[in-house]
Amino acid sequence: MVSIALLLVVLAFAVIRPRGLPEAVAAVPAAAIVLVTGAISFPDALDEVTRLAPVAGFLAAVLVLAKLCDDEGLFQAAGTLMARFSRGRPRRLLPAVFVVAAAVTVVLSLDATVVLLTPVVFATAARMGARAKPHAYACTHLANSASLLLPVSNLTNLLAVAATGISFLRFTALMTLPWLAAVLTEYLVFRRFFAADLAARPRGGKAVPAGKVPAFVLVVLGLTLAGFVVTSLLDVSPAWAAFAGAAVLACRALVRRRTSPAAIVRSASIPFVAFVLALAIVVRAVVDNGLDEALSHLVPTSTSFPALLGAAAVAAVLANLINNLPAVLVLLPLAAAGGTPVVLAVLIGVNLGPNLTYVGSLATLLWRRILHRHDTRPELGEFTRLGLLTVPASIVLAVGGLWLGLVLTSTQ
Repeated sequence: MVSIALLLVVLAFAVIRPRGLPEAVAAVPAAAIVLVTGAISFPDALDEVTRLAPVAGFLAAVLVLAKLCDDEGLFQAAGTLMARFSRGRPRRLLPAVFVVAAAVTVVLSLDATVVLLTPVVFATAARMGARAKPHAYACTHLANSASLLLPVSNLTNLLAVAATGISFLRFTALMTLPWLAAVLTEYLVFRRFFAADLAARPRGGKAVPAGKVPAFVLVVLGLTLAGFVVTSLLDVSPAWAAFAGAAVLACRALVRRRTSPAAIVRSASIPFVAFVLALAIVVRAVVDNGLDEALSHLVPTSTSFPALLGAAAVAAVLANLINNLPAVLVLLPLAAAGGTPVVLAVLIGVNLGPNLTYVGSLATLLWRRILHRHDTRPELGEFTRLGLLTVPASIVLAVGGLWLGLVLTSTQ
């Protein structure tokens, strides 16, 4: 009971973040308490931290990489590109935001989409005189749903890869159809749900001058993406590829005096990394003290379509109850008994499910804070209604894509 109570306290603190304090302020003491009280042994806690260390290292590296890309003007260039493509028409801006948000999420992870792209989308909509709501909502939905494609697109993906040992290319091949299904479903629902906002006549729009494309950054990102594939083939953590890309941009920025060592360290978000590791210890204590037994009969081990859909549904529900990161930490050991297909079905649930509620993912919580900074307060009812239209449909179609991909690859 102590470990469950501490987990709830940590999650509540992460949602509320009193006085803007980092999540680690609650998570680290909670991890210490479960150790002192014997809810988890020190060797088990050390094993959990050791297992997640490469994942935490990747998270820090990709956060630095994303911030340096922002410093080099990548996201401003994306905003200019979206505005010029739209030609002053909100209906054309939505597909542009979808494409850019999906690309940013895939390569730089969902946090970059929420933290760095959302403000650019607000600025782009304002420059066009368009209503920002559909496009801002697209950022948070695609931060979750578009993160299915690559192992490096989401922290949950990296955890799943670590649990199964699946290669980078195999993961991407199996998740391509689910990713396409999820993104296309979101787009079709958005077009209908925000029809009135997209049809509204723009007011006070300004001409968009041609922007400069940061070619060097794009080359570094391309090489970093190739590095992810190479490290997978060599059975090396993708964190090394992310570190290399970040190091190249950091050296360039330091030489040009566009940043400082202190700014680079801050962009690594060390408190958030500490939160992830501490949260893993608390969740492990909860699992070891009975939660695994309580959930074991709910996670199917079959690879049939109904079984995979059931695994995804359980994961989606749990993600909306306790957040997707704790949910995947709880479910992965149970899903691993069914092999890679069940783990990937769970991944679909924990990645797509958070679009239903605010607490489903940390990315959504970050998105809400950014909207508040722009004097925009998302309505809970509207967010939930949109989630009810997108989440069930996208999960069913994404699991269908996963099942089809498994069938096609098994017959080759």
